[in-house]
Amino acid sequence: AMALPKQVILIPLLRLITKLKWMDTYAALILPAVGWPFGVFLMKQFSHAVPTELLESADIDGCGEIKKFWHVVLPIIQPGIGALAIFTFISSWNDYFSQLVFTNSKVMQTLPLGVATLAQSAEFSLNYGLLMAGALLASLPMILVFLMFQSFFTQGVTVGAVKG
Repeated sequence: AMALPKQVILIPLLRLITKLKWMDTYAALILPAVGWPFGVFLMKQFSHAVPTELLESADIDGCGEIKKFWHVVLPIIQPGIGALAIFTFISSWNDYFSQLVFTNSKVMQTLPLGVATLAQSAEFSLNYGLLMAGALLASLPMILVFLMFQSFFTQGVTVGAVKG
């Protein structure tokens, strides 16, 4: 499923979003990106980093499953969650095609769609200053998210690296 582009499942996804009456809503823009198989694979790799001895000691101390997850597992896999947040945000932010299909109104248009309409609205000549300002404005949220989660990103990228 990771080898297939999102456009392959676009028609079934469009039918599902239409049936759930999510067309032109934030749910249609956000929720399809959350369940992508890459996230499952990445979090599976991070969950293998949790030592079974640590989970067994939490069982001996009397932790229930929810408390064990919240206080033992979650702090260990936190870099993976941060890296996944960055990857998911950037891929959904740049998913121009899905945004174009799932939104109809001008109110629900995202910044990348707005920048594209700036380039299409010019009949005879482009206003490059306005276009570059729009591109800068559209890239700022990605830069801010990356700067906020940068430490998680570097830990998440090196999850499978061999230590020397």
